[in-house]
Amino acid sequence: MDLDLRKVRYFVAVAERLHFSRAAEDLLIAQPALSRQIRALERELRTELFVRDSHRVELTAAGRRLLDDARPLLAAADAARRRVGRAAEGEGRLVVGFRSGIRVTDAVRAFGADHPGVTVEVRRVEWDDQAEAVLDGRVDLAYVRLPVLESGLALTPLYGEPRMAALPAGHPLAGRERLTAAEFAAQTEILHLCGNTEAAGPGEVSAVRTVEEKLEYVAAGRGLTCLPRSAALLYRRPDVVYRPVTGLPPDQVALARPAARPSPLADAFAAAARRTAPAAAD
Repeated sequence: MDLDLRKVRYFVAVAERLHFSRAAEDLLIAQPALSRQIRALERELRTELFVRDSHRVELTAAGRRLLDDARPLLAAADAARRRVGRAAEGEGRLVVGFRSGIRVTDAVRAFGADHPGVTVEVRRVEWDDQAEAVLDGRVDLAYVRLPVLESGLALTPLYGEPRMAALPAGHPLAGRERLTAAEFAAQTEILHLCGNTEAAGPGEVSAVRTVEEKLEYVAAGRGLTCLPRSAALLYRRPDVVYRPVTGLPPDQVALARPAARPSPLADAFAAAARRTAPAAAD
C-alpha cells in the first residue's frame, strides 16, 4: 500500500493542532472533507490515529508514531519537488546561501566572468537552517560557519576569522581593549551561536536565531556572545561594545554542497570561492 501524501499532510495538520476545525481552516478545506480524509487514511492503515470525543482530540500510539515518520517524509517530498523544479529551469540559475557578515560578491563576480549565461541568486541562511537549506534544495550551495552537524554535506574549507566578544556598553569588561578566553568564559550568561542545544547552559536564552536577536539580549544586559569579526563590523550599535578575545579559536567558514548531488555549476562556483576567499586574519 502506498501512502497518499495529501492525506498525510492533512493528518499532520490535525496532529499538530489537535483540532479538526482549526486544521481545516489552515488547510482551506471544509471540516467534513478533512474528517473524511482522516477516516480514509485510518482505513488504509487499518488503525485509529486519533481518539475523538466531544471535548478533545488526542493522538493514539499509532498516531504519534505516524507523526514522527510523517514530518521527514513530507520534508523529503518537498525537497524533491524543489529539486525537480530547479532542474526544469535548466543550467541557467544558481542559488548561493550565505551567513551574516560573509561577503559573497567577489566569488559571484569571478563565477559570472566565467559563466555569463548563469544567473546567480544569493539567499541568507541562519545557523539553525544553514545545512538544511542545502540538503532540501532551497539553495544549491552555501557559505556556512562551522560546526555543521548534519551529514550528507561535502564541505570545502575557505578561511578563518577572529571572533569578537559582544558586551553591553555598561558591562565591567567593556572598558578593556582586549579580553582573554578565560575572562569571557567566566561570564555566567553567554548566548551561544552554535546549533548544539545540548551544550546550552542552564541560563541560556532559548529560541534565539538571528544576530539581531542575540544583540538585543546583549544590549539589554541579558548575556554576552561572540560574533565573527565580519559580523561585528556589520552590526555596530551604540549600546553594544565589541572586544577582541585572545585564545579563542577562529570562526571557520566553509562552502557546503550536497554530497549526493554533484553539480558542475556548484563545483565551478566552489572554485571561484576558493580563489577569492580572504586570507586568514589574525
